Amino acid sequence: MLGSAPENASSAKARRLVEMTAAYRPLEGVPDEFIGADGRPRGHWLEFFDKMAGLGADDIGRRFEAIERNIREQGVSYRAYGETVDRMWPLSHMPLLISEKDWAVIEAGVTQRAEVFEGLLSDLYGRGQLVSDGLMPAAAVTGSADFLHPMIGVTPRGGRYLNLYAADLGRGPDGQWWVLNDRAQAPSGLGYALENRLNLSRAFQSIYREMNVRRLAPFFQHFRAGLAAIASRSDPRICLHTPGPYSETYYEQAYLARYLGFVLVEGADLVARDGLAHVRTIAGLKRADVIWRRIDADFADPLELKGGSRLGVPGLVEAIRQGNVSVANALGAGVAETPALLGFMPTLSRRLLGEKLILPTIATWWCGQEAEREYVLERLQDMAVAPAFGASTTRTFLGRSVVAGELSQQQREKLAASIRERGADYIAQEVVRLSTTPVWVANRLEPRPFVLRVYAALGPDGKYQVMPGGFCRISDRLDSRAVAMGQGVQTSDVWIVANRPVEMTTLLPQSDAVAIRRIMGNLPSRAADNLFWLGRYLERAEATLRVIRCLARRTIENEDMSPEGAATTQRLRKLLTDWGAVPAKPVAPLTPVGFLNAALFNVDEFGSAVSLARDSQRTASVIRERLSGDTWRIIVELCKQLEAGRGPLDEPEILERADIALEEIASISGLAQENMNRVAGWRFLEIGRRLERAVNTCRFIRQFGMEQARATDFDVLLDLIDSQITYRSRYLVGVAPYPVRDMALLDPYNPRSVAFQTERLTEHIATLPLLRQDGMLEPPNRIAIELNADLATKVASCITAEFVLSVERRLMGLADAVATRYFLQGANAAQAEKQVGLA
Repeated sequence: MLGSAPENASSAKARRLVEMTAAYRPLEGVPDEFIGADGRPRGHWLEFFDKMAGLGADDIGRRFEAIERNIREQGVSYRAYGETVDRMWPLSHMPLLISEKDWAVIEAGVTQRAEVFEGLLSDLYGRGQLVSDGLMPAAAVTGSADFLHPMIGVTPRGGRYLNLYAADLGRGPDGQWWVLNDRAQAPSGLGYALENRLNLSRAFQSIYREMNVRRLAPFFQHFRAGLAAIASRSDPRICLHTPGPYSETYYEQAYLARYLGFVLVEGADLVARDGLAHVRTIAGLKRADVIWRRIDADFADPLELKGGSRLGVPGLVEAIRQGNVSVANALGAGVAETPALLGFMPTLSRRLLGEKLILPTIATWWCGQEAEREYVLERLQDMAVAPAFGASTTRTFLGRSVVAGELSQQQREKLAASIRERGADYIAQEVVRLSTTPVWVANRLEPRPFVLRVYAALGPDGKYQVMPGGFCRISDRLDSRAVAMGQGVQTSDVWIVANRPVEMTTLLPQSDAVAIRRIMGNLPSRAADNLFWLGRYLERAEATLRVIRCLARRTIENEDMSPEGAATTQRLRKLLTDWGAVPAKPVAPLTPVGFLNAALFNVDEFGSAVSLARDSQRTASVIRERLSGDTWRIIVELCKQLEAGRGPLDEPEILERADIALEEIASISGLAQENMNRVAGWRFLEIGRRLERAVNTCRFIRQFGMEQARATDFDVLLDLIDSQITYRSRYLVGVAPYPVRDMALLDPYNPRSVAFQTERLTEHIATLPLLRQDGMLEPPNRIAIELNADLATKVASCITAEFVLSVERRLMGLADAVATRYFLQGANAAQAEKQVGLA
């Protein structure tokens, strides 16, 4: 009997393609991106799956794993509204593919819509002709909390209100793209769209290149140039104003600031004074020319807008009025998102542009008009009803959109009564199911509803450019009508596939005439503060881990059997208790191994190793834009190592865990030394580390190196300052008090001594900018120089416990002086001054 012919590569590929696509079934009556209206797969999707089939199942699986690993290592995260814990970014393994033909319609429609809203905002805050001519009722505008009365008559610098606009799209039952929502307040998702592209294009590099996917860099280049163009200076300082690290999209904001070269600021980093906006920096107040805000406009200025805001800048509105600062999007632009306006969009487009809308809005009725209200009430069963002015400002019992037909009879009657009583608070919309896209689920393709957010950015030429792609959110529920980031929702990269090779574009300057700079830069005070404390937390964690390791070794080797050894062990335990690593009065007495476990893993004690690692990660998360990806990954791994302690470990396991954590801290220090530019940020990280190391070494000396110390204490001191090998190679005798004290406190060549730290502190502080160029020493500089001189002139035989304590206290005073001079200084923040006079 003859066997069948072996399957060749092309037939195997064809078979895999058939298996991959044949079982795919779109939802009945719902448009699908893969299967066209004619019931046949679209050509660009077949091309994609053809190339996917050529990779093989194992290779595809490895690439999917690589995507998830990269996201995890990069720390890409977000928070759903109301959450306090970051979630890992849920990126789908499949892109959303859109043909050039479809994209041309989307591009034209989004550009048109941005222009309509630009004209609308200009009129609402200007002449008010649209309302006076009866094209829209005043109540549809003034009912929105986003219509800001203080901004009436204030024309933004450059004359444009919308620098960035976004539209949420879905494909309707007729196969046409429809607008679901408009985003004009502070559109989010740009940074996540870029992250999605980087991760998916890296995983499927050859497919991405061969399918001629349009690049995103030209859009960001256009957007950045557009913001620079509305500044009053040729070399502007552009700030990205974030709500802070508790924002749901803080990762994205930090990522965009780093990618675009903007200064990431919070409200407390900005000062409005004399009609100008400034950034608080370590060199004093520096002019802020453009502020790209990611906070809601009514929080921007507590003097003229929302009085309780702690996110904004008092006096910012006045600076805008005087034309001295540009804010994008303009304050008040958020009124364009008002759901009540959706029903007027066709009329507004004809009036403002003389054109019919290219991308229609889902049929919307504002119930503030009698005819529309009665129409809705007659057909309420078939309508989706939502607050007319957004959930945050509604006076209704609705907090979100509901489908009336899905309510109980009693609920529907209550809704109808509320619409009759206060119709202006409601809109009704046609119920439309979202189109679907293929998603990889359990090794097969399944359809899932999606929403596509498309962005348009204003450039320096005054024209909008649409990003060729977007931010796609995919629901895990087949009947979803709206998709918000939360449990079960994924995102996807969006590929606009061209029929010809696309131009390679980057954000690198095209001109060879760019001026070369080698400057320290003006570091924002908040960033300096956090870098300083990151250094301190890491050094504090290292010191705690060294004490734990030393105690674990002594326990393993039974070195506390003698009275002298027991006293040394007791001092180590007291040190950990005094540092807050272990409770001073535990509920039950702790065994030696229980004590070590508590010092390492007890999250309830602020001084435990795990708590200090968490403090390091929390502080680092606020300055993500200033840390390399490698540094962030190691900090995250340090936390994971210490958080993984479940159940009591024995002494050898504790010793191993402490060693691993110390290696990771050493890696962070190595990266800082080898990879960070020697600019102000690096210096503040170093100042924090050096100060904390010097203080901890003083504490070690007072505990284990003074008059009451014995040989075992001196031996422990050398362990804690990692100087055993150096000491034994330098001194052929055993441990002796004066040499040990000299090595720990005075030796300028020992990188663990206090003198070494004060030398470095003096050098770092001397390079920092001065507020007054009058030749006088500022307090941090003066304290560091005096302290360094005292240590340089001291001899080991004259060291006393009182002297060591005075050094420790002066170091703490230096830390306070650094904070007072360089960090947030409240209303007394000063500008740098030059002293000019005759020599």
